Amino acid sequence: MSQSQPLRVAVMGAGAVGCYYGAVLAKAGHPVTLIGRPALAEAVAERGLVLDTAQGRETIALRAVTGPEGVAGADLVLVCVKSGDTEEAGRSMRPYLAPGAVVLSLQNGVDNGERLASILGRPVVPVAVYVATAMEGAGHVRHHGRGDLILGPGGEEVAAQLNAAGIPATFSERVRDALWAKLTINCAWNALSALGGQPYGRLFAGEGVAAVLADVTSECIAVARASGVRLPEDMLAQVRAIATTMAQQRSSTAQDLARGRRTEIDHLNGHVVREGERLGIPTPANRVLHTLVKLAE
Repeated sequence: MSQSQPLRVAVMGAGAVGCYYGAVLAKAGHPVTLIGRPALAEAVAERGLVLDTAQGRETIALRAVTGPEGVAGADLVLVCVKSGDTEEAGRSMRPYLAPGAVVLSLQNGVDNGERLASILGRPVVPVAVYVATAMEGAGHVRHHGRGDLILGPGGEEVAAQLNAAGIPATFSERVRDALWAKLTINCAWNALSALGGQPYGRLFAGEGVAAVLADVTSECIAVARASGVRLPEDMLAQVRAIATTMAQQRSSTAQDLARGRRTEIDHLNGHVVREGERLGIPTPANRVLHTLVKLAE
């Protein structure tokens, strides 16, 4: 994959995360195809993709389609579908992937890369994603903050390409540690944000919330350690910091519930519960949050 040539990029599952990274890559001169819902394809065909950032609003010309054939000919495929749709996405796009295409999993959870690789029969680069985005409407994405990526094995060259395009990207042999650190933050905040109906800053001031965050984090650390994962020593401090750094944001789980869509809770708190059962580690706080979100669904 030459760093001097534009990359043909396909985004499988062009929601808020996929649209944002697709927009940044298109701005850098890479031909981008978004694969998403019909409303997205229609809006982008009519007026382009609208991107709101702290610097203002831009309209970006790129291609948007609804079918998996949109990955055909792509050098780089960003898989951004919900965790529950991983296998279906893999099966649908497998016939169209170019032999040399590099596939990245930009998804919540810790095992999507492995699950996708088993469907595709080829390596998939797991990526820890740190970005706050939201869809404001069809073909209209808003960037709230960050945007950095940590790429796992197989992603060294791609990381350099992404950096050149303005996306902060680093490579790590231990990307699983980063994925678990993000999972821990998601387990602590996503369900509470969805059930409480409040942004993180206001939520943190609620009675008992700090203690619940500590309980969930403690369980995640115990399960991660038993799985051979190294989490940061200041993991709880990182969890608590979200109340300040993302005070006005609501979780993706909250956004899904508000839209009547299935959440990713089975791959967040649910994953910790299942791993805890496998390893003989109690996870009561994660279990309660998982159960309550499933009821809300």
